[in-house]
Amino acid sequence: MADSPSSAPVADGATDETPAEVDARRAVALVVGVAATVAFVVLRMIVALGGHEPLPIDLWWHDLMVATLSDPVVVIAWVPAIVGGTLGMIVIGLVIVALFLWRRRRWDAVTVAIALVVVVAIGAPMAAVIARLRPEDSLAEQVATSFPSGHTAVATTLAVTLGLLLRRWYVWVCGVIWVIVMMWSRCYLHAHWLSDVVAGMLEGIAVATLVWTAVEAFRDRRAVAADAGR
Repeated sequence: MADSPSSAPVADGATDETPAEVDARRAVALVVGVAATVAFVVLRMIVALGGHEPLPIDLWWHDLMVATLSDPVVVIAWVPAIVGGTLGMIVIGLVIVALFLWRRRRWDAVTVAIALVVVVAIGAPMAAVIARLRPEDSLAEQVATSFPSGHTAVATTLAVTLGLLLRRWYVWVCGVIWVIVMMWSRCYLHAHWLSDVVAGMLEGIAVATLVWTAVEAFRDRRAVAADAGR
């Protein structure tokens, strides 16, 4: 995805992309969002067919996490767990929204806010309905349900949304690293099975890409209506 110019910012998130470039980005985002949704549903079915018990790969990964457990690394694993927790993400989300508003990019602020609200609104009830039990030796969470990983879903949603909005390669790189670290953290603290965090990642990708695509389409319709009314 092409970087936008590094010159003075344009108000309201406007860019110099051509209509063809904009359409191409939306088409890719839509395809990725649908693919992530399908992959999530398939993984959900696999987990359901297994009686919501951990999959063989879950057990292998969990054993690896147990075998490599050490107190200093546990402390490190708690950092993303705390930062990416409910309170941490509320603060980070509000700061990002405020920064976009300050930069007069109100539609970008709206996109971030909607994406975070949607991923939480979907993930929390879904985990309760699916009711898959997390590892018994969890070092972090006390709530019994674990599929999908809420921490991972929110981290992925924010990372992908910022990548789509800011269109900088280093934003994507930092986002990928953040998501991987979050997934590792949740497993290392025995809070989730591997398939839980993969499901959270897929949920986040789906929410971020589909929300961004929807908001962009809505912006276009408003712009066309405004031009027609002049």
